[in-house]
Amino acid sequence: ENAEEALKKVCKKTAAQIKDYTVAPVFMVGREKGAHEWIIEFRKEPADINHFTELLDNALKSLNSDYEAKRYNNITLNMPKVHISRENLFYDWLKDRSKLGGQHKIPRLSNKRDYIDELLLMNK
Repeated sequence: ENAEEALKKVCKKTAAQIKDYTVAPVFMVGREKGAHEWIIEFRKEPADINHFTELLDNALKSLNSDYEAKRYNNITLNMPKVHISRENLFYDWLKDRSKLGGQHKIPRLSNKRDYIDELLLMNK
């Protein structure tokens, strides 16, 4: 629900409109910090995706004190990575898996990278 609320706030500030999205972790490896990686399909893209990402990060910090603590001075988490998806990416992903229909949806938040890695490959 924090992700949904943060996106609503950011879309209101940027006049962006979101069609679909998913979020997955970027795992810490060695000295490399973690992050959250987003793929967002917009109905209306923000004018500046970097500004959108910064606003999203700030909105998440304001809604979630644990996230804010991990983002403080990039102690544990780096800034989120946001990718703009091509049109119908999520639809095509569901179709390829024979999961079209009301019963099947794109996972919004995942603790693993399966979905996002497949989507990133399809987004190229």
